[in-house]
Amino acid sequence: MVIVRFAPSPTGYLHIGGLRTALYNYLFARHNKGKFLLRIEDTDRTRYVEGAVEELLKILNWCGLEYDNTPTIQSQRLDIYKKHVNELLEKDFAYRCFCTPERLEEMRNIQIAKKQPSKYDGTCKKLSKQESDKMASEKTFTVRMKMLAEEISFNDVIRGEVKFHGSLIDDQIILKSDGYPTYHLANVVDDHLTGITHVIRGEEWLSSTPKHIILYKYFNWTHPAFAHLPLLLNPDKSKLSKRQGDVAVEDYRDKGFLQEALINYISLLGWSTEDSQQIFSKEELVEKFTLERCGKSGAIFDLQKLIWMNGEYIRKLSIEELTRRAIPFIQKSGFDVSDFEFLKKCIALEQDKIKTLSDVPNLIVFFLKDDIIYDEKAMLKVIKKEGVIEILKNITDIYAKIQNFTTQEIENETRKYAESKSLKTSQIFHPVRVAVSGRTEGPSLFHMLELLGKEKVLFRLNKIIGE
Repeated sequence: MVIVRFAPSPTGYLHIGGLRTALYNYLFARHNKGKFLLRIEDTDRTRYVEGAVEELLKILNWCGLEYDNTPTIQSQRLDIYKKHVNELLEKDFAYRCFCTPERLEEMRNIQIAKKQPSKYDGTCKKLSKQESDKMASEKTFTVRMKMLAEEISFNDVIRGEVKFHGSLIDDQIILKSDGYPTYHLANVVDDHLTGITHVIRGEEWLSSTPKHIILYKYFNWTHPAFAHLPLLLNPDKSKLSKRQGDVAVEDYRDKGFLQEALINYISLLGWSTEDSQQIFSKEELVEKFTLERCGKSGAIFDLQKLIWMNGEYIRKLSIEELTRRAIPFIQKSGFDVSDFEFLKKCIALEQDKIKTLSDVPNLIVFFLKDDIIYDEKAMLKVIKKEGVIEILKNITDIYAKIQNFTTQEIENETRKYAESKSLKTSQIFHPVRVAVSGRTEGPSLFHMLELLGKEKVLFRLNKIIGE
């Protein structure tokens, strides 16, 4: 059975790249009728952020990525890691290192000055067991694994054969002086103990893989298959980073992107189908996803394409569902959300223009507020033109006499007036729109007027005439 895992560190927000890793693991597991496990890698206590685990679980739940286990928490498994570190020490596959941070920094500075590769010089590797045991009773220490000076190769599912030479790789610290394991040791031990068959992770972990393969060899375990996903890039081909825009999944959620659209878009950052299909339901992604269709070259995160895709998904939602999802954003803008049916009607008129849920309050604000803000350019360009106030006075009188203030009646009376005065319809439509909404653009004029209601329409027309 295929068993994969997503293993984030609770060091803050979930990066878009982290979501892609989680998604690809999830899709691979579901496609192969396997298991998708969650593991919290919280062994770096200096970077641990309070509340990050809870936020991570919320985001995975929001994205619909259901995991199949009670999450493994590495900080609760220290005894297991120490047992495996001791096994490596006993077999002479690892050694204690007593070098202070100051000595290590001095060593690195000398290596840099000599233009040598920066790696541990093996000072403590030369200590006898007796010397090491004696020093361990007096000093703090870390534990380093012994790298083998041999070629290490493996077949990456995405990249094909990958080779490294052990002589160029550092003797990695596997247990820190605080008693916590490093990523490398805990990662290998947990992957083995939970039966992970495929490790699907970002390209940045490629250089760590030879260290992991050696650890598997030392424990006499079979290593899983490895698949390293391409980097995510900004449009200028630089690595995706906070400097050029949002990289946290939370940011996109809070800006009103739909989880379905985000998942769909993220799925395409490194994977594609033969027919270049763009829009996928989660079920279609599960059906079609394979690692063989993942690319090696960096994938560009294009915000404009995500916005386009989000708009496509918004237009596919029922008005009922769209309104339900938009309500938190309307509420956050300070508007009353108690009249669900009225909000539905407002949003229905603007659905084609909505790109993100956070657009909704601004698009429907003139329905919700009595005191609307008039666009200055619109006032100058439309309302202040000669003859416009006279037209608005006449239209106000006509609208006041309409008994049944419906879309059809308003349109009929407006067009009748235009014809009687030999006016182009735009000479009436534009001023009326600006007068009642404050804007030059918006939903269908007559639907908008009906929804605003006769009283509000007359009030706003009179206000403009009076000014």
